[in-house]
Amino acid sequence: MKVFITGVAGFLGSHLAEHCLKNNHEVVGCDTLFGGDIDNISGLDVEFHKIDCSDLDKMTKVMKSVDILCHAAAFAHEGLSNISPKLVCENNVVGSVSTFTAGIKNNVKRIVYCSSMARYGEIDIPFKENSIVKPIDPYGISKVAAEDILKVLAKTYNFEYNIAIPHNIIGPKQKYDDAFRNVASIMINLILQDRRPTIYGDGEQKRCFSDIDDCIQCLDKLLFSSNIVNETINIGPDDEFISIRELYDLIANKLQFNEEPIYDQMRPNEVKHAYCSSDKAKKLLSFKSTINLSDSLDKMISYIKARGPKKFKYNYELEIKSKIMPETWSKKLFKKILIK
Repeated sequence: MKVFITGVAGFLGSHLAEHCLKNNHEVVGCDTLFGGDIDNISGLDVEFHKIDCSDLDKMTKVMKSVDILCHAAAFAHEGLSNISPKLVCENNVVGSVSTFTAGIKNNVKRIVYCSSMARYGEIDIPFKENSIVKPIDPYGISKVAAEDILKVLAKTYNFEYNIAIPHNIIGPKQKYDDAFRNVASIMINLILQDRRPTIYGDGEQKRCFSDIDDCIQCLDKLLFSSNIVNETINIGPDDEFISIRELYDLIANKLQFNEEPIYDQMRPNEVKHAYCSSDKAKKLLSFKSTINLSDSLDKMISYIKARGPKKFKYNYELEIKSKIMPETWSKKLFKKILIK
């Protein structure tokens, strides 16, 4: 089959492209390279287009004869969405609608949308697919909006869809120089520079993390299984619930770093405890967590060590500047020396 992947040079998109190619699918994809890296697909037989998902005319042209569309691109900045809501919502809502429209115009058979655990907000855990969603930040709201629009369009134009809800995916190729997201990658990058990572709030926020390889196995079935249609499914483990402080301790121990982290104020609208039930994924996708958190972190550490630590980037406009903004953002502290 011919598969189109948005965000194909990003973390999730590049791994998915490699998987599809190994299974003899043809892969076409797009990326702005703002959050992605062309090196992620170097050596892969991907028909690549450097275009923005919001450009409907260009998206329509490059999606000719595509069978399946996977919309993996996103401005995945949950915390930053409270500071730069216009930037986040334009990318995640307008970009998604444009992508879906281009797919419909080209008669794609199925659209798979990668949503986010942020859709759930501050509700009882574990999050279940039939829970009433209550997103508490613009990012989560933007993901739910795209989900709802996709469902309406699928009903109107009679195409198949599936919605994937990955839990905090980690692994090689994840961007580790973005000062605003990817907590494990940020910690590793800072420690390798002999710098103390920052924890927001008290560090007791709890999360589950998904290895990228386990996530890809689930996406394969959402893309290609004929009996899995029009489903919304959580992807990720529900058996390694860990606090951010515990995550720091685990990473620091692996890197033999003995300093205490720096504590900053809580990021606005951050969910305290977030993890999803994987019951539906186990039933429909035969999901099984094959790589535990410790092993996933080992893979990330090896990847970042091989590429070398990087300077952090602050490439996004901060639209609303106020006291609720952590100092790591307002003062760009990751650019400064934070050595013990």
